[in-house]
Amino acid sequence: MLPQLIGLTVTALAIAVGAYFVGIYMEAVFNGRRTFLSPVVRPVERACYWLMGVNEEQEQGWKGYLVAMFLVTALSLLFTYVILRVQDKLPLNPNGFAAVEPGLAWNTAVSFTTNTNWQNYGGEQTMSYLSQMLALAFHNFLSAATGIALAIALIRGLSRRSASTIGNFYVDVTRCTLYILLPIAIVGTLVFVSQGGIQNFNGYTAVKTLQGATQVIAQGPVSSQEVIKDLGTNGGGFFNANSAHPFENPNGFTNQFTIFLFLLIPFALAVTFGRWVGNLKQGVAVGTAMAIVLLGCVGVIAWQEQSGNPALSAIGVDQARSATQSGGNMEGKSVRFGPLDTAMFAAGTTNTSTGSVDGSHDSLMPLSGLVAMVGIQLGEITPGGVGSGLYGMLTFAILAVFIAGLMVGRTPEYLGKKVESRDIKYASLAILILPFSILGFTALSVLVPAGTSAVANPGPHGFSEILYAFSSVTGNNGSAMAGLAANNIYWNVTLSIAMWLGRFLFVIPVLALAGSMVKKKVVPASAGTFPTDTPLFTGLLVGVVLIVGALTFFPALALGPGLEHLQLFAGQLAH
Repeated sequence: MLPQLIGLTVTALAIAVGAYFVGIYMEAVFNGRRTFLSPVVRPVERACYWLMGVNEEQEQGWKGYLVAMFLVTALSLLFTYVILRVQDKLPLNPNGFAAVEPGLAWNTAVSFTTNTNWQNYGGEQTMSYLSQMLALAFHNFLSAATGIALAIALIRGLSRRSASTIGNFYVDVTRCTLYILLPIAIVGTLVFVSQGGIQNFNGYTAVKTLQGATQVIAQGPVSSQEVIKDLGTNGGGFFNANSAHPFENPNGFTNQFTIFLFLLIPFALAVTFGRWVGNLKQGVAVGTAMAIVLLGCVGVIAWQEQSGNPALSAIGVDQARSATQSGGNMEGKSVRFGPLDTAMFAAGTTNTSTGSVDGSHDSLMPLSGLVAMVGIQLGEITPGGVGSGLYGMLTFAILAVFIAGLMVGRTPEYLGKKVESRDIKYASLAILILPFSILGFTALSVLVPAGTSAVANPGPHGFSEILYAFSSVTGNNGSAMAGLAANNIYWNVTLSIAMWLGRFLFVIPVLALAGSMVKKKVVPASAGTFPTDTPLFTGLLVGVVLIVGALTFFPALALGPGLEHLQLFAGQLAH
């Protein structure tokens, strides 16, 4: 256990240090200042603007920014759908995979466009190499850059004074891709290849096992997709087993490196926010709130998984930690990682919008599954997806200062700008969209035969699988519990709608909030101003996030993982 704890501590320190320097770097990139990559990247950046017909000096209001985002999204969605539908006629298909059928192609295109990467298919059995690289990995870059661009737009809205524009979407996405995502992805790919991650265009290899059976070993350009899927908090695996597959995640080092990748940019954006507004403490306050909830989730899942399953103990299964085994609940986990590493991975991937898994979430203890769901249901803001985590947390921050203002009887202020009724309406609308989708579709799916027929595990666990599915797609996470046969017309359609609601309906009030705040003047701080760069505000922010989440989702969680936990331990007491 000690080596695992040391590894987790080193990873946490690496994330903190990396986030600080990457956050400072990103602030320079999005403000158009010269960086160490400018001599190489700046000519490419200018060429991109020339090809797109974009004037990088011309900025957009929040409505123009929103329209540009939707235009790029619609075109990229259509592009991906077409590639999947005709992949059998395109090159780099050495295994002769057929075209993806329309319903699955649409669900997959929506999934990758929205940064969800929900997969109703096994990648190594469905997608050609060209589809993996061109249709899917392309979106891993674009959807991540879109989320970061939206966060930067909100930062501009909060930091500028008496302005009318919040940036240029095309410029922000271009700079994010060229200066941030691509360089880190290239370096990360080399790291994975050095550790045994595969990267080739070979056809699948058939080999004879020691027992004389034939096994087909899937291959392909895996490492390059692996890095951007985690760096961009996308999560779509090249293989059906995702990061539990040794070709995607060869060893303990790459497991920790993957955790580092999907937490790096979300925490770095908190630093970017603090630098941008001229007060690093503001970013530290937000980042600390994110870290507190994340560490709490890691602790609960690690405790539950290391404690083991009482039902297995009752029949004599040895789950004690020893020199020869990690102990705990090893169902659905790789012996390479064990309960502690899997716990950190599970908490990190559900508290961001990554959705990668190095073990089966369906095999988590009930309370572990509950915590994983809560991480998604809170809006994945602790630290959340790239961009989406920060703009979600800043939305909660505005709600928190409103509550603080009510407590002291003054007009609430954030970063020197008065938070008025319109701003609270925008923030509240954004926060309510997620439970509307998650709870609404869950209720529908447990009532109609098309929904319940897909459940292989009736009872509270089956309900948990449905609740997890709609939490995952609405939160643009993409991870899933097994046991839900979701590749049919009902689930493909409802899940696609939930993905759209969680990604794009959510950002409309967020950008409207940015458009409202950017017009305001900064008012001088007074004795009644509630400071938002102190530990007190961090505590208030954590409280608001948890209370809103608890009040919204507690009844549904009680019916699913809560009831399953009680049944499990009631059965143990009966023995």
